[in-house]
Amino acid sequence: MRIVYMGTPEIAAVILRRLLEAKYEVVLAVTQPDRPKGRGKALAQSPVKELAAAWNVPVFQPEKVRQPEAVQVIREAKPDMIVVAAFGQILSRELLSLPRLGCVNVHASLLPKYRGAAPIQWAILDGEKETGVSIMAMDEGVDTGAVYSRRAVPISDKETGGSLHDKLAEAGASALLEAIPGIADGTLRAVPQGETTTPYAKQLKKEMGRLDFTRSAAELERRIRGLNPWPSAYSYLNGKQCKLWSAEAVPGDGEPGTITEVGRDSFTVQTGDGRLVILELQLEGKPRMKTGDFLRGNRITAGQRFGE
Repeated sequence: MRIVYMGTPEIAAVILRRLLEAKYEVVLAVTQPDRPKGRGKALAQSPVKELAAAWNVPVFQPEKVRQPEAVQVIREAKPDMIVVAAFGQILSRELLSLPRLGCVNVHASLLPKYRGAAPIQWAILDGEKETGVSIMAMDEGVDTGAVYSRRAVPISDKETGGSLHDKLAEAGASALLEAIPGIADGTLRAVPQGETTTPYAKQLKKEMGRLDFTRSAAELERRIRGLNPWPSAYSYLNGKQCKLWSAEAVPGDGEPGTITEVGRDSFTVQTGDGRLVILELQLEGKPRMKTGDFLRGNRITAGQRFGE
């Protein structure tokens, strides 16, 4: 079976690696063009490109995969199946109709829940107790195709966007490898999704990380976890940006944004409903550290405002 693989970030690279280790014939890896990254804005390769190069898989990086010349390159690869995982571009009807076994998408949610670009993080932000992966037959909609299979993954109380990403990458790879033989021989049939019960999982933006202490402590704690490692949750302390990496929601009343207690290993901030105990943080220009280590070198007092 000749497979053209389309994907870009780390989750897609994990799935590609599992395909290659299973000895599937990946004849072409299609990924986003190299983009500027970091403070130096040097061009960075996608994780899929790096992995494909290491396995001697030809790489194609179209700016727009819907353009006729890009479609022609993929047509010439003669795919029996196109596998897509977090590629970052919408496929045209022409591309969807190219492979005889169709285009199969690995999506990191239990469709029809959390269609969209950031299903992993939004499941945490919304307080879900369970998410998972879906193997989907792609159509012209955004994550609306019929589903071959789903695999559930529990969300722990301490789950971060990063830890859940890793679990879903492995679950997605296993679910795909389990589904491909049935798709190929026609014994596994895709079933229509039905209507979604959750909002569209819109793409994450850096400004989403700024914490509003009039919100509840429970919501802010989920935001800290869900946006870890990117774009990360943050506020301001003594005029400097302060990233928050770990916190705990506890009961308490008071003026939102006020530091209510300073202990040996943490300090507590009042929110609109409950309090947020800060356990791990990173002050602008400093390394990430446990709050106890931070407090040994920085003076914080009860009554001080956090977020200004």
